[in-house]
Amino acid sequence: MFKFPVNCQRPKRHLASRIPTLDNHVDSVYNPVHNVYTTFQLQGKETDAVRKWTTVYKNMKIKNKLSLLIALIVAMAFTFAVIVQQYAFSIYDGQLYLKSSKVLHLSSSAIESELERIEQLSFNMVTDTEIQQILRAISNSDSDYDRLTLRQRLVDRLLNYVGSEPMLYSIHLIDSFNKQYDVGSVIPIAPSKMQHIMQLAGDADGEERWFSPDEHDPALLLSREIRSYSGTLFDLQYLGTIVVRVNIDKLVRTSAAEEGELIMTSGTDVIYPTRPNFDPASIQADVSSGSGYFTREIEGHTYFVAYNRSFNTGWTYINATPFNQAFRQIIFIKELVIMVFGMIFAVAILLGIRFSRGLTKPIESLIARMKLAEKGNFAEANVLPQDAAPVAMDELGLLHRTFRLMVERINVLITENYASRLLVKETEFKALQAQINPHFLYNTLESVNWLAKINKQTQISDMVQALAFLLRNSVSLKEPILSLREELEIVKNYIIIQKFRFEDRLEFSMNVPDEDLERRLPKLSLQPLLENAIHYALEPSVEPCRIALYTRREEHAFCVIVEDDGPGMAPDTLDRLRSGSLQTTGNGIGLLNIDERLKLAFGDNYGLYIESRPGLGARIILSLPL
Repeated sequence: MFKFPVNCQRPKRHLASRIPTLDNHVDSVYNPVHNVYTTFQLQGKETDAVRKWTTVYKNMKIKNKLSLLIALIVAMAFTFAVIVQQYAFSIYDGQLYLKSSKVLHLSSSAIESELERIEQLSFNMVTDTEIQQILRAISNSDSDYDRLTLRQRLVDRLLNYVGSEPMLYSIHLIDSFNKQYDVGSVIPIAPSKMQHIMQLAGDADGEERWFSPDEHDPALLLSREIRSYSGTLFDLQYLGTIVVRVNIDKLVRTSAAEEGELIMTSGTDVIYPTRPNFDPASIQADVSSGSGYFTREIEGHTYFVAYNRSFNTGWTYINATPFNQAFRQIIFIKELVIMVFGMIFAVAILLGIRFSRGLTKPIESLIARMKLAEKGNFAEANVLPQDAAPVAMDELGLLHRTFRLMVERINVLITENYASRLLVKETEFKALQAQINPHFLYNTLESVNWLAKINKQTQISDMVQALAFLLRNSVSLKEPILSLREELEIVKNYIIIQKFRFEDRLEFSMNVPDEDLERRLPKLSLQPLLENAIHYALEPSVEPCRIALYTRREEHAFCVIVEDDGPGMAPDTLDRLRSGSLQTTGNGIGLLNIDERLKLAFGDNYGLYIESRPGLGARIILSLPL
């Protein structure tokens, strides 16, 4: 709160300034009213717009309303699914980071444990009593021979350490006379680098110092000075410097997990591997904090990077996993979800349009038929269009059915007299037709037969008698099962008629023993076979055709065979004929009909079989019980 100074007073307002003028009073009343009016105007405009769109929606066709509603529902479901998907994937990213950080932590802990063990090994070497004694003796000896002997003992002692530690390449020791001893798998260290190592080791006051691998040496180097001590006497006299070359590649492969690529850095120096897939300096700014993860495109490749900084060594451990490798399934699921929802959206729209058309089309059809009924055209109003689908028995279907019944009753009342007269005339005509019966036809054929005999026309007489016999047996329904003898009589009369037609071109033979004539078979089973043989074997050819009918006994059946030497049938035609898909040109009894009657009469083990090959004729076999 502001306070006025003591020597200052508040300015006194004039009394007239407190009294509002008339203009101010009018403004104070007008402005709120004007604001309320403006608000109502805006609300009125919004209300008019809503009313306009509501009217448009009400006047839309039902199919458009349904399509719009279904599209809205699918769009809302799709939006919800995308939100849930993104949330789920964000959780997955976090879980992936937790897993990567856990693997990284375990790997770094295992590596640092190995490094601590090697540090302890180096400490054991610099405090080794024998090494201390040898180095002190070398430092105090004036005899070259004694120094040579002592140096050989020193090398043997160092070999024990190299041989017992699989993670070491070699050990290098420089004594107080600047003499270097190398044991193990030795790679010469450049003098400049060795001088730098010894300088840093001297500055460390007996602590270890690590040196990163370089292009000349892939090993990780550890160095520390050797200071003299004896029992409780620490004179800390300089005895030498030890350099240990560590096989960092073997150490990492033994200790670290195999998931992703592990990169170890110390500042800008790369400790492992010697040649990483990308330059770690490009992400140095991103891994400056303690730990974390990020996704980054590096040198044309996308990586999921998790990192962790060690508090012990200060090194940064980086686990770089190729993004496509880690997220291949996630990317596939994302694309699949989008594709599936796109397909669902399209299918839902199509089904919505189809469903709405299924509702509105019957209504439109009903309206059109009502207009026809309104004009008095009841006949057309009661007729469904040719392409109209069957009406379902829902509310619309019942409405259609009720309307059709109403129109049909009205139409019946209008046309009843005319239809009744037509019915009477049609009945009279049918009665006249019924007077011509089969007996009249038989009597006529008998008259023709006697007339032919009187005029000595034996051929005509024989044909008429054969035709009359065939007609009587075809029309008669008294006996569905005949003996083979009776069936052969029908065949003989049929052949008599065909002989007069084809004369010498038809060579028919029949060989049936008398003991088989009483066997039973369905009526008209053989005559259609002969008719087929004449139609397909004899008629297409100008040469004589042989047709034979004979019987034979087999192990499980008695066979009646009709055989011809006609052109035969192709395999595909034979298959179609057996399956019943071949459309025949005849009007008589089909082969499938005969086969079905045989199976009905005697069982599924019997029936009709066809054998034929192109150019070798055809053979039809009736299989009957023994």
